[in-house]
Amino acid sequence: MSVMLAEAQMVIWMRTLGMMGGWSVPASENSRMVSEKVDAWTRAAMAAGTATMAGKSPLAVAATGLAPISRKTRSNARRLGKRGPQFR
Repeated sequence: MSVMLAEAQMVIWMRTLGMMGGWSVPASENSRMVSEKVDAWTRAAMAAGTATMAGKSPLAVAATGLAPISRKTRSNARRLGKRGPQFR
């Protein structure tokens, strides 16, 4: 989970720099960061609910529920990291 938190901070940093013109981000990034959360949280809730109904331990339910969010965070960090700084 600590890796996911570090990746989330990197994504926030790169998106904030993108809004200020210091990081190369696509024009659709602002709307993307809102819409992707709905999908990730829906998948997380479904996964956690399924794990709960299967009688998994609380730790397993939490890990299962965080998996979709972690995947999205990791993919965002990689995608935005490839774009790099924008020099004007």
